[in-house]
Amino acid sequence: MPKKLKNIPTFKSEDEEREFWATHDSTEYLDWDEAEEIVLPRLKPSTRTISLRLPELMLNELRLIANKRDVPYQSLIKMMLRERIDQELKRYSENTTPLSTE
Repeated sequence: MPKKLKNIPTFKSEDEEREFWATHDSTEYLDWDEAEEIVLPRLKPSTRTISLRLPELMLNELRLIANKRDVPYQSLIKMMLRERIDQELKRYSENTTPLSTE
């Protein structure tokens, strides 16, 4: 007998949806055995502009590294952040320590 799935609520924003899925098990809402893989080639992640103050020396070093890698320095910063975030998330998952977004 198929499992009874819960209805997915309607969300007012991506933030609200993100918070919901961070605290709910998707298998209660979706039958992943029936899922189909799709490719969304034009999908771009949502971005938000922030202001970040960095010491001039650090910014100069980032620009130097970016120049050597032939990438824009802001792209380099995003790549470095992504790598570090992935490391931290892996470390937390290995220790089974729950992360808080507060």
